[in-house]
Amino acid sequence: MASTRRELISLIEQGVIPPEQVTRAVQASGLLPSPRAWALFIDRLLLWLGGLALVFAVLFFIAYNWAEMGRWLRFGVVQAAMVLAVGIAVWPKASPMVQRVALTSVTLLVGVLLALFGQVYQTGADPWQLFFTWALLALPWVWVARFELLWVLWLGLLNLAVGLYFRTWGGPFGVLTSSDAALWGLFGLNTLALITWEWGARYRDWPRQWAVRLLAVGSGMPITLLMIVSIVDVGLVWSPVLVIYSLWLAVLYSIYRYWRPDLFMIAGGCVSALTVTTLLLARLLLWEGDWQEGSLLLITIAVLAMGAGAVVWLKRLHREISQ
Repeated sequence: MASTRRELISLIEQGVIPPEQVTRAVQASGLLPSPRAWALFIDRLLLWLGGLALVFAVLFFIAYNWAEMGRWLRFGVVQAAMVLAVGIAVWPKASPMVQRVALTSVTLLVGVLLALFGQVYQTGADPWQLFFTWALLALPWVWVARFELLWVLWLGLLNLAVGLYFRTWGGPFGVLTSSDAALWGLFGLNTLALITWEWGARYRDWPRQWAVRLLAVGSGMPITLLMIVSIVDVGLVWSPVLVIYSLWLAVLYSIYRYWRPDLFMIAGGCVSALTVTTLLLARLLLWEGDWQEGSLLLITIAVLAMGAGAVVWLKRLHREISQ
């Protein structure tokens, strides 16, 4: 679908398809969804909304009737819903989409069960332990489902667990502050997940597209924030953050420019680099230098120039990748 769209856009830009024939060309290319495609989309949308509604219905039912329900009845309702979802997932006549919805519901109900356990017995556990245990217990369902959305949800639970752990205990040996340690933990986890997913997409036919891009955002945001914190605290001096950030940009460009071209990834690197560069200029011209109106004008011109240059460069890369 994406290659067909790119070819059609290229033909329109080259003038091969006259303007008055663009509508017919789009219809003939099959890019517009058919009534059957719309019906399938609405069917799946209602299926997913129904599954999520049932999960939250269990949660809200217990919360609303908390005083009238005993502890065993609360646990029984959640566990009955889990057994029902598992039964639907293993039902031979269930379609693959219904099985995925059922396994996703089971994964969410595991979190409801853990929250209920902690509320009833007042275990006093740290929040990171809840999300880590949730991810650990949900791993069998995620593994069986082999569904990219469920894997991303599972990685989200791990992100919460890692972030909350380092926010609570800080870095090893007290070297890092809790916030820096959390960002380093998220960067390491998401970068490892990105590398693993790219390997699986290349050698195991794992789905790529949005999941890989989401993991790239999860990898890029923490290291960019670490670089921003470093510039705010000490400026542009040698530090492990500077080395790793520069290496991350270089690897990102090399992989997604030559090995597996992806304009989204390169554009994300440009946004990160522009953000860091703008903050560095602000520190040099406004914080360390004499504050003047000309400094703000210079920063504005620099941002406009860098943004325009990045847009022109990305457009040229887009044409090269599309050929």
